[in-house]
Amino acid sequence: MAFLVILLITLASPAAVLAQDVRSIASIDSTLNELHEAAARPDGRRYFSLFTDDAVYIGTDASERWTLKQFRAYADPHFSKGTGWIYKPRSRHIVIADVACRCVAWFDELLDSKNYGTSRGTGVLVKKNGSWKISQYALTFPIPNDLARQMTAEIRSFEAKQK
Repeated sequence: MAFLVILLITLASPAAVLAQDVRSIASIDSTLNELHEAAARPDGRRYFSLFTDDAVYIGTDASERWTLKQFRAYADPHFSKGTGWIYKPRSRHIVIADVACRCVAWFDELLDSKNYGTSRGTGVLVKKNGSWKISQYALTFPIPNDLARQMTAEIRSFEAKQK
């Protein structure tokens, strides 16, 4: 009986949770790397298999909040023509939510793109059937603070012309 109590205490210890999180973070890192690799290839089947069925993709344009079906309708024609997009991760931060299942995580990553320069991806992953899947991904262009007023003025001007 004492052995069982010690075993349960050991399994519940932060070190045991930490080891689980280290494996999960490595798996999440691999999933995100695979996402960028599949986009660059371009391999739409592999790319979209990394998302949950109810995933949301938020693009850089204010109008781009897409369900997975909508995002696939946008991206599949590009993939089928052999055109993808290349974003190379420069840095990445992953946090696993402090919930009992350890099955929710979020991330942010700085990306390098030939077309756009520095970009930022942020999102949420959930663990389903032992695999981490992307539930939400948002791509943004981080604007340096010294350029923010100029850029937001240009955006306001653009939006005013669209009305």
